[in-house]
Formats: sequence, C-alpha cells, structure tokens
Amino acid sequence: MARSTSTFRCTECGWSTVKWVGRCSECQQWGTVIDVAEATGIVRAVQAVQLGEARTARPIVDVQTEDAAHRPSGIGEFDRVLGGGIVAGAAILLSGEPGVGKSTLLLEVAARVAGTGRRVLYVTAEESVAQVRLRAGRTGALHDELYLAAETDLATILGQVDAVSPALLIVDSVQTVSSSLSDGLPGQPSQVREVASTLIRVAKERQLPVLLVGHVTKDGTIAGPRLLEHLVDVVCQFEGDRQTALRFVRALKNRFGPTDEVGCFEMTGEGIAEVPDPSGLFLSSGRSAVSGTCVTVALEGRRALPVEVQALVVATKAPQPRRVVNGVDPSRVAMIIAVLERRAGLKSLGEHDVYVSTVGGVRLAEPGADLAIAVAIASAMRDRAVPHELAAFGEISLAGEVRPVTAAKQRGAEAKRLGYTTILDVEAGSVHAAVQRAMLASTGSRERELDAAF
Repeated sequence: MARSTSTFRCTECGWSTVKWVGRCSECQQWGTVIDVAEATGIVRAVQAVQLGEARTARPIVDVQTEDAAHRPSGIGEFDRVLGGGIVAGAAILLSGEPGVGKSTLLLEVAARVAGTGRRVLYVTAEESVAQVRLRAGRTGALHDELYLAAETDLATILGQVDAVSPALLIVDSVQTVSSSLSDGLPGQPSQVREVASTLIRVAKERQLPVLLVGHVTKDGTIAGPRLLEHLVDVVCQFEGDRQTALRFVRALKNRFGPTDEVGCFEMTGEGIAEVPDPSGLFLSSGRSAVSGTCVTVALEGRRALPVEVQALVVATKAPQPRRVVNGVDPSRVAMIIAVLERRAGLKSLGEHDVYVSTVGGVRLAEPGADLAIAVAIASAMRDRAVPHELAAFGEISLAGEVRPVTAAKQRGAEAKRLGYTTILDVEAGSVHAAVQRAMLASTGSRERELDAAF
C-alpha cells in the first residue's frame, strides 16, 4: 500500500512542495501554501451521481433566457456599466480605495431597488446598523423594503437571507466576513475564498443577485486571492480623487455586457449623484483665451469627453529643467517635449521648466491626448493663446507625424456638438504643421507670419 504523506500546495497557482514555506516559489504570494494532506499513489474512484430532471443536460436552444434578463437598479450610470441592469443570480464585486464612496453608492442602489417594491438585505460587516441608518437618513435612502443587518459570520448571514428572503443581497465587505468551516482570520485568502464561493453558490441556486464590496491593496489591486475575481460575474472598480467630487465606475470584467463603459458620479453633501452629461466638468470657466491651454476629446469607455490640457513654460536657472505633470503620463510628456524640440523647431525648451496639468482632476492615459499636450506646450512657449473653438486629438510619433486614434469620428462629432469648429487631428500630417496651424489661428489672421521659432 502506498504511504500517505503530507503535501503542501499553493492555493493560488497549485505549486506543491513537501515542506511548508511562507512564500510560494512559483507565484511569489505570501501565506498561500497550506497542508492538503493528500495520499500519494492511490487512485480514488469517483461514483456517478444520479441526476434529476432539473439537472440533466439539455440542448442549448431549449434554454430560456428570460431569467438572465437585466433589471434596472434605478441608477442609470450604474446600469450603463453593468450592461443594462442587474441580472438575477449575478455576483458583482465592487472595489475601490477607502473613503471613495463604495458604501454610499451601494446604499443608494439598495434604496432605488427597494423603491420598486423588491426587498433588499444590506449586510454591513464594518459598521453598526445605527451608523448605516444615519447615513441613509442623510442621503435620503430610507425605505420600508430595505433591511439592515450587522453580521460578520457567514452562517448568520445565510440565516438572515432565509429569514428576509430578499430580491437583492449586499455584503459590505467580503474581506470582513468569516466562516467557521475555514481556518484563519477574516481577510485571509482561505477565508475570502470560502465566503465568496458560498455566497456565489447561494446566488446561483436562488437566482439572488449579490453585490460584494472588496477592499484593495496598496498597489490598487483587489485584496484576497486572485480566484475571487474569477468566481464573480462582474468586477467593477470605483475610482476617484479625494480632492475632487467626481467619481468613475469602470467594469474590469462583465459576463453580461461590455467592459468599455464608464459611469460618472459626483459626491455631494446629500450623497452620490449621477452625472449623465459630464461634458463641462473638465473645462475651465474662463471666457478669455489664455496661452498654454488646448482642448482634447478623450474617450472614456464609449463616451467622448472634452478635457482641457494646460501647460506653463518658464525659464529656469537650474542645470536640470523641471518637468512637472498632473493627470498625464510623465514619460509621454517628456517624449512630446523632445519631439517639439527636434521636429517642431522649439529649440529652447531644454532651457525652460515645463508644467502640464489637466482640468478637473481627470487622468489622461491614452495617446490620443498627445497633440493637445504639444499644442498647449507650444502655446505657452510662444505666449500665444489658442482659440476656444479649437480642439486637438491625435497620437504623436517620434518621427513627428500625427497618427490616427480610435473612434476619431466619434471624437470629432462630440467636438462639433460642443461648438469646436477647428479640429486638429491626423489630417494635420505632422506635429510641426499642427502647431503652425494652431499658432496661425491664435493670431486671427493668416497673413501674419510666424517668427523664427518655426
């Protein structure tokens, strides 16, 4: 007979070893190697299970899809990200930084769903019911069909589900709930896996949609095992800056809809409010033209948003000029400055400090904002204001040419809808020609020639 030995296996990647180690040598995760006590050399037989009529496999054409239809939550921006609403039996994970407003958003979702006559169970594992009641009174999220429970034990939460029979379950948060069937403290990978898998199994069996709140680590990833993101149906990320009231909800994974949609919200004193048309949030309110500004059209999901890029160029006496950016990629700004020096004739940029920022705290990560950044820097360098009617979008290559970007027609249509009559894009050909055209438009007359800088 084969000898039974203890084997230690990583719960993240499956790597095994004969002795315990604190860190997996394969995936480099800490605290994921556990003793599985498996018997070696023994082949276990699996007994076939007699299937009932409800569990027997059937042709895919005979499967009805009415049960998987989207039901609106009452918040249009949240439904946009989910693909139209909440699907029965879906497990949705919402993650975000502490204090960004996850609990406020889900409390508003619970109130809107309860307002339609469906019963909602809101389980808080981090606050008391009195604290949640206080916030709900401030935000106007009070309803008779909204039930509250402050529980941290998984078995007790399942008992609450049996007693209330809700149409929607919200658990805030999954990292603070523990199960007696798994060892370890709440938040450890084994506990998070057990809690999440049990709640997801209940959701599938009862066609009960479950909204889970997830914590994030220092680097912004979801805390707990990576398996958590594979188990759930939808993974949403709640983004926002503490210095601004604007919030974004993005779908990182969605089995029932697209993953390129973005929902816009604004945190107010009365709670969280939708922003259906955020066109004017990222533009300055000044009416007079100022040098060093240019408007680009960024693509957030399927939504085109005008964003104003501001630049400031000042002479420096330091041996190394400063490059300070906010809301844009520092490496791309450095590349654009080098292209302007080499391809557009701005030779003295190496003797100036360059500051680049966006309005409203929005972050531009796509290359489509390169041309607007270049025009803003050139405008600040020459101290010539770009007209309010000009918008620019396009990717700049190291050769100095303007390359096309995705959804160019949609960006152009959105710019024209907002009143931008002059659009700089791939038709400009090169960054030198685009900057020339912007500077000529700033003079108000085509007859005035540019100075020796170009």
